[in-house]
Amino acid sequence: MNAFFNELFDYNFYCNKKIIDQCLVMDTVPNKSQELFSHILNAHHIWNARILGKPSDFNPWETHPINAWGDIHYENQRTSFEIVTNADGFDKRIDYENSEGRLFTNTLQDMLFHIINHSTNHRGQIAVDFRSNQLEPLVFDYVFYKR
Repeated sequence: MNAFFNELFDYNFYCNKKIIDQCLVMDTVPNKSQELFSHILNAHHIWNARILGKPSDFNPWETHPINAWGDIHYENQRTSFEIVTNADGFDKRIDYENSEGRLFTNTLQDMLFHIINHSTNHRGQIAVDFRSNQLEPLVFDYVFYKR
């Protein structure tokens, strides 16, 4: 399971890094894309914090300046790799509060997979936002990553 999650987080890192690099050289990044990518970063951070039983430094929809994305992204990935490396078992159940204060329990496996799936969903929304702003979206297909 470690190898599986390491591969998924490598892919996630690659895709998010492509967005960061692209947006850093653009004259104007659509506001919606900035909001969505900040949300990707915030949610990843929040889920890592939940897994580790720590408070989160970010709110789900807090917007970050584009030049801060790289550092947040790197720290999120480093923390996730540390979680995967040190996992006693991926079926371990973890209690946490959601952003509305409701209590839930999920397995570590479910939480880690959610980080990846959530990021993928919002990267798709960013691609749509790029296209609606007459910008060519980046390609994030997993098969292209594996080539």
